[in-house]
Amino acid sequence: MHIVGITGSFGSGKTTVARLLRERGAKVFDADKAAHALFLPKHPCFKKVVSLFGREILVGGRIDRRRLAKIVFGNPQALKKLCHLTHPLIIQQIKKEVGRYRSMRTPGLFVLDVPLLFEAKLEGLCDYVVVVRSTIRVQIARLQKRNHFSQSEILRRINAQMPIALKAAKADFVIYNQDSIQKTKKQVEELCQELKKKML
Repeated sequence: MHIVGITGSFGSGKTTVARLLRERGAKVFDADKAAHALFLPKHPCFKKVVSLFGREILVGGRIDRRRLAKIVFGNPQALKKLCHLTHPLIIQQIKKEVGRYRSMRTPGLFVLDVPLLFEAKLEGLCDYVVVVRSTIRVQIARLQKRNHFSQSEILRRINAQMPIALKAAKADFVIYNQDSIQKTKKQVEELCQELKKKML
């Protein structure tokens, strides 16, 4: 079992690449899904987040992640507080899953789809790191169409992360995901071939 970290920028297509790897037999841990679970009413973290940011982030008794995002991505101190609360829980879960898969010693890939892989200093858990890149123009168009975010919202989120050029410089592999899905699939297939060679 080899651990492959997938990271990139907001809207660059990390989850698409992770999905394509899953279709090729990889096991995938989605850090965004793990983070979303922390905001569910049944999770102990829920009350702490509401206590920090107020009941205005609630809609129908649930945390509205877009309302929360507007607060934290417009205020570096608020973002820092949220990360301080949630990141240790997600990191703990990631380390637990990595340990479990390493102990199984089964062949194949275990993919960590983690937007803040480098920021959280988790690259050391991985055998290889893949950065997914796209152009800012494509990221904005993609996120406006898919999530109906404004350009300012998108840029605030992108700017809150490590610059993509720095992430790419730290990566073992880079996939460019600004063209057709066919071109992305071709790069993923080439990545799988390279990883297969390294696992021999």
